[in-house]
Formats: sequence, structure tokens, C-alpha cells
Amino acid sequence: MPAAPRLTEPEIALRLTALPDWARDGDSIRRTAEAADFPAAIRVVVAVAEQAEAMDHHPDIDIRWRTLHFTLSTHSAGGLTALDFDLAARIDQAVSAHG
Repeated sequence: MPAAPRLTEPEIALRLTALPDWARDGDSIRRTAEAADFPAAIRVVVAVAEQAEAMDHHPDIDIRWRTLHFTLSTHSAGGLTALDFDLAARIDQAVSAHG
């Protein structure tokens, strides 16, 4: 399967406006979220894992008790693609539903 095409700088800036909890960090986007407690944090991770597996696009996730750190980048494309922003939106939904 060919790599998704990298987004241009204007495309990245535009897509970030729709994701206010996400910030650019070089060739990645990052978000930190707080869950109510550790079990809620794990529910968020499970929901994100299901979405990521369905998309065949997997985030870096760091869990610190109830604090979750997500990092997205399309390594096969060497930067940010539409996949990153699509998964970021799904992560936002999981945080809202389970966090």
C-alpha cells in the first residue's frame, strides 16, 4: 500500500484549526488529555486502539495514571498526512466519550 501523501504547510495549519486541543511538534501533532481516573484513561486507550487498528494507523500513546499523551505522524510518508488528522478527530471523540 503506498504511503499517504504529506500535507502542505497551509493544509496542516487549516486542519489544526479544527483540532484546538492538538499542537504541531515538527513532523507530528500532539495532544494531552486528562481522564477522570485510571480506568477511564484505559477506556480511552481501548477506544483509540480500536479506531487506530481499523484505520491501520497507530498513534504513540503514553499513559501516566490518568494523563494521556498522544502523538501522531505518518512515518511512512515522513510527516503529517490526512490520516493523522482523521485519527486525531477520532481520538478527540474517544476522550469526550470515555474521559
